[in-house]
Amino acid sequence: MSNDIKLAAQLIGNGELVAFPTETVYGLGADAFNAEAVAKIFATKERPTFNPLIVHIRDISELEKLFVEIDDALLKLAEHFWPGPLTIVAKKQQAVPDIVSAGLDTVAVRMPANQTARELLKLSGKCIAAPSANRFGMLSPTTPEHVQKQLPELKCILNGELPKVGIESTVIELCQGEFKILRPGFITEQDLMKVLPQSKAKEANSPIKSPGLLKSHYSPRKPMYLLGNEPEYSANKKYGFLAFSEVKNPDKYHQIERLSTNADLGEAAANFFEALHRLEDSDVDLIIAEPVPETGIGIAIMDRLNKAVYQYRGK
Repeated sequence: MSNDIKLAAQLIGNGELVAFPTETVYGLGADAFNAEAVAKIFATKERPTFNPLIVHIRDISELEKLFVEIDDALLKLAEHFWPGPLTIVAKKQQAVPDIVSAGLDTVAVRMPANQTARELLKLSGKCIAAPSANRFGMLSPTTPEHVQKQLPELKCILNGELPKVGIESTVIELCQGEFKILRPGFITEQDLMKVLPQSKAKEANSPIKSPGLLKSHYSPRKPMYLLGNEPEYSANKKYGFLAFSEVKNPDKYHQIERLSTNADLGEAAANFFEALHRLEDSDVDLIIAEPVPETGIGIAIMDRLNKAVYQYRGK
């Protein structure tokens, strides 16, 4: 772990990887225009190359390197939500390496608000491609220790301003001045509709245009189930519980992690991955998660929960 942001910037410039905090989660970054460096992200994370990356920028002027067209809709969104946890997908410039966009004609871009991320972007002078700094499909990291646990081989894990949002950015696609949500996040449908109309068009069998769209993702190493869909209780097993509201039968659980003290969805989102990391690192045999209300940012929390438990449904 390192506080040397100048060293981190040099590593990015030299085609190496750096783990760094954003306001959402920790990212694993490389120079977005260096295809060989970006390939190291996929190798380190064991990430399939059909899954595109998000490119992080510091200034809106950098969009000219990435997008074919910068229209009024994009500028309206940038004015309202950047810097912040919103990723925009639009047609890409040919100079953007195909490995960044998974061979698609679109690229995902966002401008982080985290000061450590912004300083790294400034000092490196690069656009930085960065998915979450974890092994593919596993829990997203929100502390340097989470990154170290999953990716101990990294040369540089930056300390700095820690993530405050706690879950990944909202991802939208722009089409003819309208937006379509690809991945829910902190910025909600209602927030976006105050700026742009929502597209009613439906895509059938569309390619994966954004990270986080696979059915199984964000999973702890322990088996995990939604409350009400868990296996029959066994006195021989230790149960962990991810709680949102008051816990019924607390004696049933070996370890309880509370997402919020007063059923606040924003607080729950900020604590989500941290709580799951603690349960993953504990001696429980399995984890049971209480669903949260699917309103506002609760939609994004449930998106992550449903992906985390997907492989254990029906078992």
